Amino acid sequence: MAVTKVSDEEIKSQYDYMNKIRSFNQGGKYFIFTLGCKLNEADSETMSGMLETMGFSKAESFDDAKIVIFNTCSIRENAEEKVFGKIGELKNIKDKNDMIICFAGCMSQEEHVIQKIKKSYSLIDIVFGTHNIYKFPELLYKKMVEKQNKVLDVLDIDGTIYEGLPVKRESTSQASVIIMNGCNNFCSYCIVPYVRGRERSRQPEEIIKEIEGLAKEGCKEVLLLGQNVNSYNPRDGYNFANLLSDIDKIDGINIIKFTSPHPKDFKDDVISVISKSKKISRVIHLPLQSGSTNILKAMNRGYTKEQYLELARKIKAKIPDALFTTDIIVGFPGETEEDFEETLDVVRKMNYEQVFMFIYSVRHGTRAEKMPNHIPEDVKSERFGRLKTLCDGMTEIGMNKYVGTVQKVLVEGESKTNKDVLTARTTSNKIVNFEGPKDLIGKEVEVKIVSQHVWFLKGELV
Repeated sequence: MAVTKVSDEEIKSQYDYMNKIRSFNQGGKYFIFTLGCKLNEADSETMSGMLETMGFSKAESFDDAKIVIFNTCSIRENAEEKVFGKIGELKNIKDKNDMIICFAGCMSQEEHVIQKIKKSYSLIDIVFGTHNIYKFPELLYKKMVEKQNKVLDVLDIDGTIYEGLPVKRESTSQASVIIMNGCNNFCSYCIVPYVRGRERSRQPEEIIKEIEGLAKEGCKEVLLLGQNVNSYNPRDGYNFANLLSDIDKIDGINIIKFTSPHPKDFKDDVISVISKSKKISRVIHLPLQSGSTNILKAMNRGYTKEQYLELARKIKAKIPDALFTTDIIVGFPGETEEDFEETLDVVRKMNYEQVFMFIYSVRHGTRAEKMPNHIPEDVKSERFGRLKTLCDGMTEIGMNKYVGTVQKVLVEGESKTNKDVLTARTTSNKIVNFEGPKDLIGKEVEVKIVSQHVWFLKGELV
């Protein structure tokens, strides 16, 4: 697929719209409601950057916001119900605040959602898609200044990438960096290729420049993002292994993470680069989805159970301290009890650090929607419960291994439940809560782990 970069002139025109809005903005506030994956969170940071360039400041809730953006996700059916329910609750606030409601993200690329908005949701003022976030200032200008009734710019999934937009990041010590967008895999349960388009990779020079800038601002950790990061391929002769190697050389960046890789594309050169690096995380997210080769074939995943386990063995042989996390879908159409037992077998063999578990739900427009033998909800729930019990037991054993050890952690900020406690993460991505001075935020320190509490570790500053 041909990939084109949005021109510098087009980006400049968007800055012109930002400046025009800023010139008459009277200190308004914005609120972004984000659903979905890390890519959606990164897109929200870009929208925040544009809004703050326009003179808006972040609101703590919907109540005092002039601009509200719903950055939506299409992965699960209940996400659609949740977001439209929340929009319906805003009618009185909208009238009082003269609020502008914007609908963005993956859902806005679905035709049935657009028709639903046109028919039933006059509250929504602006709709834009995943491919044209860069045009948000222009669309907002048309609504705020030109007073257009409803502004829609969606559904044209093209092969564009854009650079140079402002970003307002949630953290000064950690940053998510999108290296590619879209997906070519067309897993039978997944809507992503239809709402984010085909794969398109940013040029490495742009990525390196962005990360070097982050390092100068004090950032210590970067998370490289893409629907399928290890198929990153901006040009012939340069791939994901090359990018990891180049980022590894950037002074100031001490921790490099990436998500999500695809098992079928996890090549030897990537394993080699990780094994030689002192910065790249040893926690490798390796999505399984199912342990049954039959179900994997129905999912169009491109690997078998045996190939997955062999890949994990190969990674462990080259990187002995590697740890694995994964995604698993329970109750995919046609999943038998034997298929599910195959999944449990892989979980036991892999001894995952963390398992992100999902009950299969139908997504409109996917091939799985029309498959026979959909699993009854009670069967899916029962299997999910068995998987959760197995994983919870393994998690408790894994967490106990940290007690009594000294861990190097990156301090993220104050605990959400206790401002006298700091929250940090180990290099293996475990949350650690400990007491310490606020000036440690953004720094790497050593803590001794004194106890485990299922979802976090309690530590003491060394």
